[in-house]
Amino acid sequence: MTEGYLPWLAIVIAMLETTARNARNRFGRLLDAAQRAPVRVTRNGRAVAVMMSVEHYERLCRAAWERLPATMDAMGAEASDRGLTDAKLQALLADES
Repeated sequence: MTEGYLPWLAIVIAMLETTARNARNRFGRLLDAAQRAPVRVTRNGRAVAVMMSVEHYERLCRAAWERLPATMDAMGAEASDRGLTDAKLQALLADES
């Protein structure tokens, strides 16, 4: 057995995974594992949550905010290419139906 191996966690595509029951019963270990890498939590075989360190979460948020202007520009260009004008946009936004 590998040193540091946690048998209640399974590695799934480079992400640790555990069940909600194991997460509840071994919460301290889950917190420790989440400091090293995100941990997917499943219930009835479905992913229901991901536990990660605050640092990892903040990196994800920062990266998303940094990509936002380029994403908005790309969406605006696509909308324009599809014929959306400022006048059409205002009409859509004013429509309360």
